[in-house]
Amino acid sequence: MITQISRDDLSLPERAVTHFRGVQETDVVRAFGDTPSALAFVASDEAEIFGWCWGHHLARPDSSSMLYVHQIEVAESQRRRGVGRDLLRAFMEAGAKAGATKMFLITGEANVAARPLYESLGGGLAAQGPTVNYWFLLDPHLG
Repeated sequence: MITQISRDDLSLPERAVTHFRGVQETDVVRAFGDTPSALAFVASDEAEIFGWCWGHHLARPDSSSMLYVHQIEVAESQRRRGVGRDLLRAFMEAGAKAGATKMFLITGEANVAARPLYESLGGGLAAQGPTVNYWFLLDPHLG
């Protein structure tokens, strides 16, 4: 079952973080829940978490919006059973209903297990050629 995370009940994402990261990060999950742009889904049954995905619905200066998938994880025992596909479809449908017209995610070139899934759902490599990701550590004291 795919469940969209409600800001009123963060127990599922807390369980997902514990399952996939091996730690309890209640404060992080609550901060995520308090972020208006946050969008997350969990695949589970009553007893077990099978997967989750999360990201953001981003407003753009041209008054359009797009989705950013920050992370998707599926339990190894559940891979190739449609869990990842169902999670991404739920994410995409929720974003489209909210007005998003595009979605993007970044994955490693070597992630050969996930790339066919993304391509089967209509994803394509960036048209402007190979991309390079830059990460910046921001100093909280600048500002």
